[in-house]
Amino acid sequence: MLTLLRKLTIKLTQGKLSPQSEQLIQRSVYYLGFLIILVTVLNEFGFKLSALLGAAGVLGVAIGFASQTSVSNIISGIFLISEKPFVVGDIVQVGNTTGTIRSIDLLSIKLQTPDNRFVRVPNETMIKTEVINITRFDTRRVNINLSVSYKEDLNKVISLLDQIVADEPLALKEPKHVTIIESFGDSGISILFGVWSNTQDFWDLKNALMLRIKDVFEQNKIEIPYPHRQLVSGKID
Repeated sequence: MLTLLRKLTIKLTQGKLSPQSEQLIQRSVYYLGFLIILVTVLNEFGFKLSALLGAAGVLGVAIGFASQTSVSNIISGIFLISEKPFVVGDIVQVGNTTGTIRSIDLLSIKLQTPDNRFVRVPNETMIKTEVINITRFDTRRVNINLSVSYKEDLNKVISLLDQIVADEPLALKEPKHVTIIESFGDSGISILFGVWSNTQDFWDLKNALMLRIKDVFEQNKIEIPYPHRQLVSGKID
């Protein structure tokens, strides 16, 4: 009976709603059907429904005190589904955890991390915490922080970075990349180099740029400074 009800619900909702809405409705109908069948079976075996409801009322009060968090998670889940800040398959960052959303359930969100760990995040946490949807948009910008020596010609450095973008097939030419001289540090000049990519190419592009920048800087003798100390030995006059 439950299997038939589940198949009917899937048939009625499939393709008409978002995946997370389909999942929520299917599970809600399944649990409601289970409850109705349970009450019907108990009634057939002679259990008085009024006595059962009375006992359920007392039990419900007791459970109510212990299930405030669950109710809050369910309400939060409804808000998440209606707001749709993310869908199944999106990659999100919640606090220090980053992972792919595998399911959006009544009580929690299930994530799969890049190193294949399973993470359950209560819906209430998703509502109260800042959630970064990494794959919401089709494009992302790869930001690389560079530092070059004070003796370097900055116009030459910028020209070399422009050429790296022009030669890199994974780098999008529109929107245009940015090269910003951010600050004068203790050991060098800090530069922000931002290049746009398709979201699925983000990590491949970042690796390609890092390797290419190192090679190009070495070939053109561009010095990348690093903090160092000079030790002086001998007597102090």
